[in-house]
Amino acid sequence: MRALELKIPPPVIALLCAALMWAMARYWPSPAWAGSWRLPLTLLLVALGGAADLAGLLAFRRHRTTVNPLAPQNSSTVVQDGIYRYSRNPMYLGMALLLTAWAVWLAQPACLLVLPLFVAYITRFQILPEERILLARFGAPYQDYLRRVRRWL
Repeated sequence: MRALELKIPPPVIALLCAALMWAMARYWPSPAWAGSWRLPLTLLLVALGGAADLAGLLAFRRHRTTVNPLAPQNSSTVVQDGIYRYSRNPMYLGMALLLTAWAVWLAQPACLLVLPLFVAYITRFQILPEERILLARFGAPYQDYLRRVRRWL
């Protein structure tokens, strides 16, 4: 299974999950959600997801470290401030929130089944390998960060 580690960019995984959700909403008959709450909830989730993504990206830029998720070995520092005080992976969290917004917008409850799939894939094939590499690169300071801050939220 290591063959998939750090191979597919997380945004590509998110887009594949979004496409799967679209197909499910289109072809899987089940009761759809209705109601005026869908648009406001979708917009809220998009705002939260976009903010988490942007905050993570800006923190990496501010610290002049790589944002390339396929090359964590090129990291120059462990970013621990800003949004990284609350989540070790705010960009992946942002993607999960955007997928949640998509599921709400599609109004198909079954689409929510894709979210655990996204989280499991990103955790196993992206986050765990990143953590292994960063621990080897940064040692005790990174180990302390792992103890203090949760992986997702």
